[in-house]
Amino acid sequence: MDAPDPGAAPGSPARPVPPPSAHLSEEGLRKLLAGLTAVRDGDLSVRLPDEAEGLLGEIATVYNGMVEQLSLVTSEVTRVAREVGGQGLLGAHAREPRVSGVWQELTTGVNTMADNLTNQVRSIAQVATAVARGDLTQKIRVDARGEILELKETINTMVDRLSSFAEEVTRVAREVGTEGKLGGQARVRGVSGTWKDLTDNVNFMADNLTNQVRNIAQVTTAVARGDLTRKIDVSARGEILELKTTINTMVDQLSSFAAEVTRVAREVGSEGRLGGQAEVAGVSGTWKRLTENVNELAGNLTRQVRAIAEVTSAVAEGDLTRSITVEAPGEVGDLKDNINAMVESLRVTIRANEEQDWLKTNVARVSSLMQSTRSLAAIADLIMDEVPPLVRAQYGGFFLTQEGSRGPELVMTAGYGNPDDPEAGPRRFLFGQSLVGQAARSRRTIAVDDLPPGYATIESGAGALDPCALVVLPIVVEGQVLAVVELAALRPFTPIHRDFLDQFIETAGVNLSSLTANLRTDELLERSQRLTAELSARSKELQARQEELQRSNAAYREKAALLADRNRDIERKNLEIEQARQELEERAQQLSRTSMYKSEFLANMSHELRTPLNSLLILAQLLAQNLEGNLTEKQVDYAEVIHSAGSDLLQLINDILDLSKVEAGKMDVHPEPFALRQLLDSVEATFRPVASERALEFQVVAAPGIPTGLTTDEARLRQVLGNLLSNALKFTERGRVELCVERAAPAELPAALREAGPVLAFRVIDTGIGIPANRIQSVFGAFQQGDGTTSRRYGGTGLGLSISREVAHLLGGTITAESALGEGSRFTLHLPLRALPAPRQSAETETPEHPSADPAEPARGRTVLVVDDDTRNVFALTEVLENEGLTVLQAASGQAGIDLLQAHGEVDLIVMDVMMAGMDGLAAMAAIRELEPFAEVPIIVVTAKAMPGDRADALSAGANEYVAKPVDTDVLLAKIRALLTGAD
Repeated sequence: MDAPDPGAAPGSPARPVPPPSAHLSEEGLRKLLAGLTAVRDGDLSVRLPDEAEGLLGEIATVYNGMVEQLSLVTSEVTRVAREVGGQGLLGAHAREPRVSGVWQELTTGVNTMADNLTNQVRSIAQVATAVARGDLTQKIRVDARGEILELKETINTMVDRLSSFAEEVTRVAREVGTEGKLGGQARVRGVSGTWKDLTDNVNFMADNLTNQVRNIAQVTTAVARGDLTRKIDVSARGEILELKTTINTMVDQLSSFAAEVTRVAREVGSEGRLGGQAEVAGVSGTWKRLTENVNELAGNLTRQVRAIAEVTSAVAEGDLTRSITVEAPGEVGDLKDNINAMVESLRVTIRANEEQDWLKTNVARVSSLMQSTRSLAAIADLIMDEVPPLVRAQYGGFFLTQEGSRGPELVMTAGYGNPDDPEAGPRRFLFGQSLVGQAARSRRTIAVDDLPPGYATIESGAGALDPCALVVLPIVVEGQVLAVVELAALRPFTPIHRDFLDQFIETAGVNLSSLTANLRTDELLERSQRLTAELSARSKELQARQEELQRSNAAYREKAALLADRNRDIERKNLEIEQARQELEERAQQLSRTSMYKSEFLANMSHELRTPLNSLLILAQLLAQNLEGNLTEKQVDYAEVIHSAGSDLLQLINDILDLSKVEAGKMDVHPEPFALRQLLDSVEATFRPVASERALEFQVVAAPGIPTGLTTDEARLRQVLGNLLSNALKFTERGRVELCVERAAPAELPAALREAGPVLAFRVIDTGIGIPANRIQSVFGAFQQGDGTTSRRYGGTGLGLSISREVAHLLGGTITAESALGEGSRFTLHLPLRALPAPRQSAETETPEHPSADPAEPARGRTVLVVDDDTRNVFALTEVLENEGLTVLQAASGQAGIDLLQAHGEVDLIVMDVMMAGMDGLAAMAAIRELEPFAEVPIIVVTAKAMPGDRADALSAGANEYVAKPVDTDVLLAKIRALLTGAD
């Protein structure tokens, strides 16, 4: 029974108490508060439970509907902002018909903003496109304000000035070139800069042409009136100068001819051999007297002279298509032949000059365009866009030289009229394969005329034809083939086209070589700058050289711009092209010297870092071993930390040197057969302690069917797998890391390995932090990490994957990566399979290179001579050797070592440094080998020189073994024991 309401009036019926769900409980208010707080913080994913009844249920329904509408409006506004502002997709609208009030106003405002921006940008694009196509009648009419209004006014002003300039230049060209109205000038107001220069150049050209043509007209008019005393005296050059000389010569010849004709006419008229008089009205001067004297000469002579006059007048007016065709015997016939020969010679000369002008202009223009290009792909596209149309070719292919698994390959990078299917991949040819490869191998141009039907096809939308001419041109610089250009045409290439192609490949070679060197230099500069913070103060020298290289690149760009400006002057094109060619050669030499300086700097830096690091690691290892037992546990820990830090620094130096070797193309690969199972066991033994320390599950799985042995460089393969596993363990905080080895399926193979036969896949799988999709490729760059930041949260230099990818290429394989952020990564090394029977586990295979049965006894009591000019290294090596029971003699230079050796004949072994003042280690070893008593004394080179070729130099100088600093004392002692045991 319901309890009565205490506030009710006496006698009134009792009102029932509402159930608890009808009240706003504290829990319901807290949920509402949590939802409102999430909305305030921008989280629209929180919803209130709507199963409650009464007022709390209504509040939940209203709140959830409000959040749903807010979420929809937010997503639509975000989509429109991303499409218009980020992706450039104009015309997008926010669609949300169910909203009202302020949300509808917000949606309408966003759509209005998008419409305005779309109309303005499209109007500007239409006008810019019209200007690019030569249509100067378009204007920006759309309403705009602010910076868009300024841009609109600027573009409209630019179009007006361009239109005015085009009209004036067209008018002057029409008046001078078509209507024959000389003296015209282009008047363009308000222009400046390049447009003013162009206007002044057009006016200057019109003035010169006016003066020259008027002077020629005066002389020819005087000649027509019988005045042969006038000459063309205006200044002229080139073809006009030749025309001036021809007319002046013609006037001189006409004057002489008039005197002779007068004499002949007088003789004919006096002797009366011919009858009849020529009555010509309207003539005066010399021509009148000439007419009166030669009026007996009618008919043929009149036609002959008029024919000659017509041709000479045409020549005077620049028309070289006319020739004298009238029949004429005797001297007049000779004159006719001479004038026809003169006109033909002038025609040939002008044509040759025009061809040379075309040749030099286009070579300079293409060279200028190539100099402004900053990538190999862009320069390939540029060559294919420019060169085939110039030589009237209908097909073109640009094949760039790249390193492939089978050696250098020519890969089709760009094409012109290429009929191949783009999805089929680019064409590839080895050197010597097809005419493209043959041209590269022989380094000579190959030209083929009269191609047989069906050899190739030139296609268009209307049909297809067979070309009749083919030319293949290798681009060679200093004996190195950089690329090959193949062209095919429906008609044979003319001699001028062949001359253009010959000059073009020389210019293209210089530009390609310079661009390649610049790209490599830019890459090296970027890597060097990132290393600056991690190297010592000696990196200042590298920074100075980088600045010098930047200055030289800036000077090169300025000179290239100057060359582009000077190309406008036709008369000096040859000289400028030659100067630019010489400058490019000097720049290539400078880049070569810069690369040499870099290698020398890395070698010196390696020596200067390894030398103190050698003594640091040796002494830290001795302290950590605590052979005398006089160090506390904490002091031993300190020594172990010092040794670990030094080892990390050594790994950094080795990574930098490996990267330098790869870039220089000097990293050696020594393929040998080895047991695959032995390699996997070694890898598992190396990384399982690391995984256990990080509480990670670690597995090495060999799938059934894999070969028992491989033939490749085991050390390089171990290096790649080590880098991949180190990264996996470093970036995995929980879960597992797995190395799986199996045969790769054909469908998963990269394009470069699809023809390589069976391929083995080494997969490193982890459950680590993962890599964002947009950074999967960039992690293979030098100094990059998967988290995409420079904070180095996980440590390391970012060189491991870059070096691993290059080493994989050297081994003939590739590395691919798959990853999802927060889920883990999978790196796969695909390696072509060269299966061999597993090597026999003989004593030779299982024993080290220099075995020593007893680790201490063969060395104890022997005498070792240490030759090194660094007292820290001498001290550290002495401590290690004396702990092994060896007697140590010390020398600070090569000559001091020889003197001490001659004074102590009991020396059993020599430990020799290489880089010493005075006589270095190589010279000292050569001198020791010439001393008969010590010619067979074992010598171990212990040096910080670890660049390519240093080991071979040391062994060729007389060393028995080579150990790079910092020294692994176990390796050094093993080599000493082996050599001393072998000497016994």
